Parts: sequence; structure tokens; C-alpha cells
Amino acid sequence: MFNFTAAYTDLYELTMGQAFFLAGRKDEAAVFDYFFRKNPFEGGYTFFAGLPDLLTVLENFRFDKPDLEFLKAQSFHPAYLAYLEQFRFKGTIYAPPEGDLVFPTRPILRVEGNLIETQLIETVVLNILNFQSLVATKASRMRLAAKDGVLIDFGLRRAQGPGGYYASRAAVIGGFDATSNVRAARDYHLRASGTMAHSYVQSHDSEIEAFRSFAAARPDDCVLLVDTYNTLESGIPNAITVAKEMEKKGHRLKGIRLDSGDLAYLAQKSRAMLDKAGLHYVKIAASNQLDEYVIRSLRAQGAPIDVFGVGTSLVTGQPDAALDGVYKLAQADHRPVIKISENVSKITLPDKKQVWRAINDEGLFVGADAIGLEEEKRITVMHHPFIPHQSFSIEPYETEPLLHRVMVQGKVVYDQPSLSHTAQYARERLEKLPVEYKRFENPHTYKVGISSRLKDLRDRLIVQHKESARGGERC
Repeated sequence: MFNFTAAYTDLYELTMGQAFFLAGRKDEAAVFDYFFRKNPFEGGYTFFAGLPDLLTVLENFRFDKPDLEFLKAQSFHPAYLAYLEQFRFKGTIYAPPEGDLVFPTRPILRVEGNLIETQLIETVVLNILNFQSLVATKASRMRLAAKDGVLIDFGLRRAQGPGGYYASRAAVIGGFDATSNVRAARDYHLRASGTMAHSYVQSHDSEIEAFRSFAAARPDDCVLLVDTYNTLESGIPNAITVAKEMEKKGHRLKGIRLDSGDLAYLAQKSRAMLDKAGLHYVKIAASNQLDEYVIRSLRAQGAPIDVFGVGTSLVTGQPDAALDGVYKLAQADHRPVIKISENVSKITLPDKKQVWRAINDEGLFVGADAIGLEEEKRITVMHHPFIPHQSFSIEPYETEPLLHRVMVQGKVVYDQPSLSHTAQYARERLEKLPVEYKRFENPHTYKVGISSRLKDLRDRLIVQHKESARGGERC
């Protein structure tokens, strides 16, 4: 929906690109890793989402005429502007399937290409993947809380601008059933769902008149909002009256929606009133600032709610609001490189890498992903990436490589599944994750380690850089 030209980037990507270009380094090879350092929501896992959108953007990533005119006004070098006019992303990307579970510190994307093109796409990679992965993860937590209840995305009006469009897609990967977002439903082939607003009821002389009018307009998909005035004194009784009138015409009221008040109490009372009237088939939907904790509480209280409409907390990823994904250089001009920090958790892993997941005899995830050098075939022991002398043997387990080529020479090279298939794949992967990693409070920490060869390479580079720094100080 959004016009992602190559100007959809941060200025420093372009200024670095010009410096590379003027230094004659435009064809120098580079490898970048995309990863994050902390699971959102203090949870035990993250869903990977946004890959097809990203690859579509990269296939068409170029500077248009307005972009180039703007960059000219920013005093970029004429020769560099001529280069950008012909710019196309021609790199190669490795990634896991969308909908897979991913964990801190391990590479999620490996991007290979020339130094300028791999640098210029950093911002759009982070922008798309960080956001959709955050929302998909939030949605999956709500799915765990709602169990078999229907989940509908109501978040467009509360989203940060066009973010609501992509949030609707990501929510389905995480387990949502439908969205109120018509444009996203159209473009992503989602199930569109919606009821009515209080304004519709207010615009009529009486609540029952509003209900009758709406039922006449939508006899086969009628959900009535019952809390405009008084849920139990007027809303439910009027809904029952209209439901009986619909039955006489050969139709059925689909549901009622609660949008305020004590949702557990009102749902129980409403269910009793509906059942007493013989309307066992009428569903109860609830909305109003729901999140995974409220949904879990409603379930624990035995609230007979069939449908949960979730808005703000879903599309804004509350309370975290962002996934801390980063994009770091791992290889330059065919040599491994590293970023060193006094904060050991921010020391990066050098060179081209693959990730392997340990799987037990029952087909479940052991809770261990091992990062190794690309050419490694079998890793038996993985080491803690930051704490010395901590290791874990994965020799007894089957291992599954997780990074696969999805783009070559700037073109998608795999069959992209439908969104429904991706959502099903996400469900299957989450089922393979033991329950202790899915707890909301104090989940187990999924182990991510590095191979002996990668550890030796990293440690050797750290020593080299420290010795080089000491040499510079002596000079």
C-alpha cells in the first residue's frame, strides 16, 4: 500500500553510501545479519513476520525522480546521484520461513551483496520486520489466552498511521481470525469483520429502532452493540426482542457486543438472559482495552465470551511498542568483522553463519538454537555467547538448519505461501515449543549458543582488536 522507494531510509545510509562510492568501494562484498537482543513482553519467544512484504519492497527498491531531485538538493555528489539513478538491489538473502519462532542474538536474516546495497536496505529491513514480528508475537500471546475463542483485530483507529495496515496481517500470523481493517482484508485476503458503533444507536429515536434497522440491513450477519444506554436493563432485552422478530423472518441474530463495564459480570448475565429466551445460538463478543492478561482473566472467571475484539494493545505492541532488532556487519571484503563493546551482550558475531535448531525424538524443540559458521555441517556442543565456561551438548538431538535462500540477485526464489498457510505453520511451530517457554510469567529462557569454531573466531578477533588498540596508544 505504501510507496516504498529507496528514499525510505535514514540519511546516514546514503551518506555512508556516498563515502563508499567515492572511495571506490561500491563493488566490495559485504554480509549483514539481522537479529534482536531481547524477546518482547518479557516472553519466551518471538514470531518472525513481515518477510514477503520486505522481499516485495526489495524487488522494487529504486530511487524515483522526486527522490533524486531531493537528494540533489541535499548536495550529494553528481556521480553518486548518477549511480543511485540506476540503483537496484541485487543481493542475496537467507531467512527462516515466515511464522517460525526466533530467539535473541541468533541471525534471522543474512544479507549478502555489495557494500552499498546491503547498507542502503538496513532501515527498511528493520522497519518492516521489527514491527510485524512484534505484532505477531503479541497476537500469539492473546491466542494462548483466548484458547479457542475468536480473535478480531479492531486496532486500525489506534495504530500509528499506516502501521495498522501491516499490523492486521501480522495479527493473523499470530493467531487472529479476522480484522475490521477493510483495506488489509482486501489486499491480504483476510476475513473482514465488524459490528456497529454507538453513534448508530444514538442516531435513532430509540435503541430498539436502531436494532431493528440494523437487523433489516444485515439479516445474516447482525451483531448488536448493547451498552449504549444500559446493557442489562435495555440493551439485552431489546436485542432479545429483535432476535425473536428475526426468527419469525427466517433469520438469526449472530451476536451481541459488550464494550464497557465489568465484562465478566455482564457476559454472565447476558448469557443467562439470552439462554432463558431460547437464544443459545447468539454469540457474545467483548471489546474495550483488551490484552492477553485481561483475556486470560476473563477466561479464568468463566466469562462466556465467544469473540474478543482487540485494538490498541495489539497494533501498538503494548507495553514494549518496538522490537529491538538490529542490523550488523559480519563480513567485509570477504573478511570476518566484529563490533566490540564494553557491554559484552553487544559484541557481534563475525562471518557468514547458519543456525541449527535441536529437536528431540518426539519432534519437539529442545530449547536450543546453535549458531555456527556457514560451512559447518554438524555442531555437537554450543557455548553461551557471553558467559565463559557455559556450554550445552546438542549431540543427542536431531538438528534442523533454519536459514534458507529466499532471494538471489534481488529476485524472490521461493514459493511464497498464502497467509493462511503461514498462520498454520506458525501454529505448528508454537505447538513444538514446550509449555514452559510460553508462560506469561517467568518463562524458561530458550538457549542460543555458538559453535566452538565461531567462538574461537570471535575471541581471536577480539584479541586482535585489543592488541591493535594498545599498539595505537603506544604510538
